Amino acid sequence: MKESYKILGVDPGTNQLGYALIEVRGKQLKLITLGILRLKSYEDHQTKLKEIFLQLQEIIETYLPRQMAVEAPFYGKNVQSMLKLGRAQGVAMAAAMTMGLEIAEYAPKKIKQSVTGNGNASKEQVAAMLNSILKVKIDTPNLDATDALGAAVCHYNQTGGIMGGQKKYSGWDSFLKDNPGKKFKL
Repeated sequence: MKESYKILGVDPGTNQLGYALIEVRGKQLKLITLGILRLKSYEDHQTKLKEIFLQLQEIIETYLPRQMAVEAPFYGKNVQSMLKLGRAQGVAMAAAMTMGLEIAEYAPKKIKQSVTGNGNASKEQVAAMLNSILKVKIDTPNLDATDALGAAVCHYNQTGGIMGGQKKYSGWDSFLKDNPGKKFKL
């Protein structure tokens, strides 16, 4: 039986936060769940952050993922929005860290590139490609949830999944052992 593990993808936000879980079994990916945390009804920013922390911990306790992939905030013109988004990301990461998850952060362009092959793909193109990759009909009109799913699939790809990923080496000696024909010019 092939080892399986789960990856939690998160698209941070303070009004709604997207999340998705995939199960990895060998080279096969299976969508477990995806959705959004609706936070708009909470009056103050601190309460929203607390809810992000508590609700993500509940999701982690329910599904027991091993890793979390989070979309990094992108540069925007509104500094206050960027600060709030960064706080949401930090709280999401803290929730995962306290539960023992490994965490990886990916820029939006990196996620789009990994999923579609085009770093400038639209959110709709990413969602369509995820349907194809996972061989399911993702039945959510919410692109925050599919963005979170894209982060999880990106993490899988970057760590040796469907698209190959890159092997990690402990140092030059191990790299050269696996690549004896490489020649380097200094």
